[in-house]
Amino acid sequence: MKNILVTGGAGFIGSNFVRYMLHKYSEYKIVVYDKLTYAGNQNNLLEVHDDPRYKFERGDIADKPSLEQVIRTHAIDTIVNFAAESHVDRSILEPDAFIHTDVVGTYVLLEAARALGLERFHQVSTDEVYGSIPVGFFKEGDPMEPNSPYAASKAGGELMVRAYHETYGLNTVITRGSNTFGPYQYPEKVAPLFITNAIDGEPLPLYGDGMQVRDWLYVEDHCAGIDLVLHKGPPGEVYNLGGSNERHNIDVTHLILKLLNKPESLIRPVADRPGHDRRYALDCAKLKALGWTPARDFETAMAETVAWYAKNEWWWRPIKSGEFKAYYAKQYGERLAAAN
Repeated sequence: MKNILVTGGAGFIGSNFVRYMLHKYSEYKIVVYDKLTYAGNQNNLLEVHDDPRYKFERGDIADKPSLEQVIRTHAIDTIVNFAAESHVDRSILEPDAFIHTDVVGTYVLLEAARALGLERFHQVSTDEVYGSIPVGFFKEGDPMEPNSPYAASKAGGELMVRAYHETYGLNTVITRGSNTFGPYQYPEKVAPLFITNAIDGEPLPLYGDGMQVRDWLYVEDHCAGIDLVLHKGPPGEVYNLGGSNERHNIDVTHLILKLLNKPESLIRPVADRPGHDRRYALDCAKLKALGWTPARDFETAMAETVAWYAKNEWWWRPIKSGEFKAYYAKQYGERLAAAN
């Protein structure tokens, strides 16, 4: 493993992973391949822009000729696939893009890896493929029962990865990450949305009763788990990657407001989204047996995350003034109006 193609590397977790890997491994070359859709942002990679071990190539993972050319040009031997349409709300509004990237795109990547004899293929997936669990914890062998177009598209991509391992002997691994947060997260997701709205004294549109439960995972811990599975996970294996930080959405909202010294009157309960999973929870014993444990506790990591957004308005203000505005109005306009 010398030359790693990080697809979707200009996105949130992908860009954090690129920085993590370049910092940890002096001998690796990292090539980011990203379509630069609304959530892809080269500002996420400014810290590594001048590193000679880093290269950026713009392209769509579903574009086979472009992808194969990049793999050949940079002598890629490993793919870590972060590229995905990843927001549940957008998948409900426009599911077609999710099928194109998360299913077709994953298939094209697998075909390229098989045809060009790559050494390793790591699929970055999500705990949402399991669906909701009222009690207990999901284990890797549990059935996938996705409830949103996003989750279904990620499950479809996973099944293609499994098929290419079983049918063609491709060296694959899969990680299913829980609800990840940290710096450089596009502000459609709940943590950066609520943080940046609160900074500006804007309402925080909280779905339903806010009692949905998510397992929160700091992005650096997520990157460390991917790194470990990439290097040590046996071919064909799947690993849950969770922070063991179950929190109700309403409690996370209260914490964000407390950290910013903002009033709880900013909370606006709004109509819930269709098919909203009530609770996610992962059994991560398999990954911990491989040697991984999260390094950050939730409260400290959230405090650092809130501080990052407060100090880096240069990064998120241009985002919230562009395409995001139209999306926000479409997603929350009627809900907020009805809540007032």
